[in-house]
Amino acid sequence: MANILLKKFQTPYNTAPFSEIDNNDFLPAFKQAIKDAKSEIDAITNNPEASTFENTIEALEYSGEQLDRISSIFFNLNSAETNDTIQKIAQEVSPLLSEFSNDVTLNKRLFERVKAVYKTKDSLNLTTEQSTLLDKKYKGFSRNGANLSDDKKEILRDIDKKLSKLSLKFGENVLAETNKYEMLITDEAELSGLPEGAVEAAKQLAESKDKEGWLFTLDYPSYIPFITYADKRELRKKLALAAGSKGFHGDNLDNQQIVLDIVNLRYERAQLLGYKTHAHFVLEQRMSKSPEKVEHFLNELLEKAKPAALNEFENLQNFAKELDGIEHLEKWDGAYYSEKLKQKLYNLDDELLKPYFKLENVIEGAFTVANKLFDLHFEEIHNIDKYHDDVLTYKVTNSQGELISIFYADFFPRSGKRNGAWMTSYKSQSKKDGINDRPHVSIVCNFTKPTKSKPSLLTFNEVTTLFHEFGHALHGMLANTTYPSLSGTSVFWDFVELPSQVMENWCFEKEALELFARHYETYEVIPMDLVNKIKASATFHEGMQTLRQISFGLLDMSWHAIENPGSITSVKQHEKEAFENTKLYPDVEDNCMSTSFSHIFQGGYSSGYYSYKWAEVLDADAFEYFLEAGIFNKEVANKFKDNVLSQGGIEDPMILYKRFRGKEPQPEALLRRAGLIK
Repeated sequence: MANILLKKFQTPYNTAPFSEIDNNDFLPAFKQAIKDAKSEIDAITNNPEASTFENTIEALEYSGEQLDRISSIFFNLNSAETNDTIQKIAQEVSPLLSEFSNDVTLNKRLFERVKAVYKTKDSLNLTTEQSTLLDKKYKGFSRNGANLSDDKKEILRDIDKKLSKLSLKFGENVLAETNKYEMLITDEAELSGLPEGAVEAAKQLAESKDKEGWLFTLDYPSYIPFITYADKRELRKKLALAAGSKGFHGDNLDNQQIVLDIVNLRYERAQLLGYKTHAHFVLEQRMSKSPEKVEHFLNELLEKAKPAALNEFENLQNFAKELDGIEHLEKWDGAYYSEKLKQKLYNLDDELLKPYFKLENVIEGAFTVANKLFDLHFEEIHNIDKYHDDVLTYKVTNSQGELISIFYADFFPRSGKRNGAWMTSYKSQSKKDGINDRPHVSIVCNFTKPTKSKPSLLTFNEVTTLFHEFGHALHGMLANTTYPSLSGTSVFWDFVELPSQVMENWCFEKEALELFARHYETYEVIPMDLVNKIKASATFHEGMQTLRQISFGLLDMSWHAIENPGSITSVKQHEKEAFENTKLYPDVEDNCMSTSFSHIFQGGYSSGYYSYKWAEVLDADAFEYFLEAGIFNKEVANKFKDNVLSQGGIEDPMILYKRFRGKEPQPEALLRRAGLIK
């Protein structure tokens, strides 16, 4: 029987035929698709005609489409619905893909053809998008070793192979550590302080594993309520220590050596390519341009945020001492006493809010906001395949009824799914042969599951997470570019968080909340006093939160902007030094963040974690524009859609942003919103 992955999918909207794919299909499909892609590359390289934009640059852009499609299906499953077989295939496939990628970028004759077009670019009369594509293709070669001597190319190949395997192993270890840990409570008194929903979920989890009592894990919907509400300090400590020591036990799941190996290989690679450090290599293609500018940006924010953070921390410490006689606040006390203090100051408890945020209503709310802003319509459909029963599937159309996107949403934790929340795509948008091929976009989260007595009720933090990922999804859905590699979220990493972070703002606005924040039993709209409290508390502990994000950004830079990381022998000691200037809580010797810092050692955020704060500057500035005109103002929404969401990476992001906003972003907007300046 022919391999389903190598045929044209006979499915509605050309969606992935998950139910027909056997895991054993993947490896042979990858091998064949790589072989086919190589043939396409050979055809470009061996073309007897002189190089042109069409026969070289465009041909290269559209080569390997099938391989890209198989890769997106496979690696998305490896994140959201993995198992031992898939992980084993990933370890086999990653070096093959790395090798193929190097076969392309290190192909001398192919680079000569690309270079020939690049040299004549000024006389080619290219569109803006074509110019960007040409520039991207040329740099894709020059930045990845095309100008190296043959012996150095071989070293680069070896480094890339090793890196692809190491980052996979890093992620597998973190997932295994998360899945492995369980805290079983058998004494009901030890559940004191926990919300009823968290207790019920823990009971249900224990029952599902044939255990007596209440089971808590490191999955966020289990971990966060416990660390926030459990009165028993010793148990909070136990769970926090387990979460903070993932990959740091000196056993077969330990990530310390992997971190050092990744950092050293990235440095070696950058040096080989003529860059001072990995960060210099990465940031050349970011809005920030250099590590020096990133460090200046983070330290400038630190200067503004640190006094506020120290003041907030002192108040929190005094509050904990007053309330429970706690002399020294520890990391496992932060969320607990912050929540208690927030309740005291604002009379606002997440548990009071949750009944108004039934998952289905919040999803509908996100859809309504997207409809009011961008004229999008979402219709749940049941005629396409899913990779798991939990997944919801939608057809997205515009007001003319034209297909805009297929949308997958996957909200609950399970053992084959990594923690956190992310947006991804199963198929990019592009235009070819007169057809605008629409994208297939997915968001994946880990929210509180429904229980026997309650639907899935979200914390306010989960509500903003859903809107955040939905913002990324809109960036993917509304893509309207010619070339797939410039489409949707294929933008500079410090720009990619703008659409996601700006969407979070609607969660704080009365006009938006009234659309979806309804009590799950009475259907009563969220009371105005609660809306006011949400807004008033929006900047609660903003100094501490900002300091936390800055600390992660500085840790990332400490690993990647350093010359000679080979001198680092202790991951823990290096991390302690990196955190020194942003530290509030006492250090916990048994804990280490780097060994589970998946963003930078498994995801694509190495030298890029600062981009969350960078994009906050953009999003605060952008949302001020909406606030001035009205949060559902069509003119501003259209400007945002036409100049940011639909444009992908076809132009420098600052040009796109200024076209939308009329000026460069002002950091004061963020500091104002955060309450750090008046």
